[in-house]
Amino acid sequence: MTRFADRTGPIRLGMVGGGQGALIGSVHRVAARLDGAYELVAGALSSTPDRARASAAEVGLPEDRTYTDFTEMAKREARLKDGIEAVAVVTPNHMHLPVAREFLKRGIHVICDKPLTGTLADARKLEAAAGKSDALFILTHNYTGYPLVREARARIAAGELGDIRLVQVEYAQDWLAEAPDPDNKQADWRTDPARSGAGGATGDIGTHAWNLARFVTGLRPEALAADLQSFVPGRRLDDNAHVMLRFEGGARGMLWCSQVAAGAENGLRLRVYGSGAGLEWHQENPNRLLVTPLGGPTSIVTRASGATGPESRRLTRIPPGHPEGFFEAFANIYGEAAQAIRAARTGAPLPADVTFPTIADGVEGVAFVDACVRSSRRNAAWVTL
Repeated sequence: MTRFADRTGPIRLGMVGGGQGALIGSVHRVAARLDGAYELVAGALSSTPDRARASAAEVGLPEDRTYTDFTEMAKREARLKDGIEAVAVVTPNHMHLPVAREFLKRGIHVICDKPLTGTLADARKLEAAAGKSDALFILTHNYTGYPLVREARARIAAGELGDIRLVQVEYAQDWLAEAPDPDNKQADWRTDPARSGAGGATGDIGTHAWNLARFVTGLRPEALAADLQSFVPGRRLDDNAHVMLRFEGGARGMLWCSQVAAGAENGLRLRVYGSGAGLEWHQENPNRLLVTPLGGPTSIVTRASGATGPESRRLTRIPPGHPEGFFEAFANIYGEAAQAIRAARTGAPLPADVTFPTIADGVEGVAFVDACVRSSRRNAAWVTL
């Protein structure tokens, strides 16, 4: 039982990072408050003191719960009677380890943006820290929160597709197709090896594609062969990757991620083919799942329709025909984290149907990036994960 076992009401949430101009911070705040399960009460929203205070004022944090240093925040919040129960870590990748570790060792649950860390060595260190703590660690691979992603997963687990043979996953964007404006802070740190880590597109969006394929199919990886490129002159990290995949049991796959695909916006797409049927899901049209039996017509399964099962409907908020999308999927991860945190308050068992990405998924994602880099340096040689 944790030190928060007697808490009632909304989960007291803190945030590190995600201040002015940081899109992902805003996304996390919207997701956390969508179902009323959390109350943001404290934050160290920037490493720059003036920006930290200005950002906190913008989101309504009181001055006495506004911090300019995450270590000070972790120490003080752990001592307060009404201190935070959980912290959202939305910093650049290289800061995930030091920030999360400070809160984990004080028994404060961590909800961390992906990828887990910038390097595999740091991922292993964070895994060890989480293992020593009685606090939960949740990784926000938000695309696993879409209802029809859960539907696809359930259908595959039930054997509806037969033996899985082929997995095709891609994530295409174009926002880094040219050298970015020097004032673009998001592009600045995401293309900097010191802050982003070993992977560029592979770490930023490739890990999403990888996690989605793994989550939906349940297939375990065996080896990969990766060809990474940096198309924009002077760029120090990959902005495009083609990856061939081998899974245990004989299934094969291909993963393509790119941030230089001109005309692509946020093109995350998954296709899975088995011995008896195939299915397809597009993030840009997330309320439809295409299912095609061998030799039969394609069925369009829509979110919240009678064709969906309980795994999908459990995460559906509004009736059919009312689109649900990015914020709701993100909020589903926060919602399942809230159920886990509430269970930890009382020592109650976690409901069996609650699923969220964990530290293990995070380590696997960073291991994927590490393997891609190793393979590409060896002229796309096959390497094990």
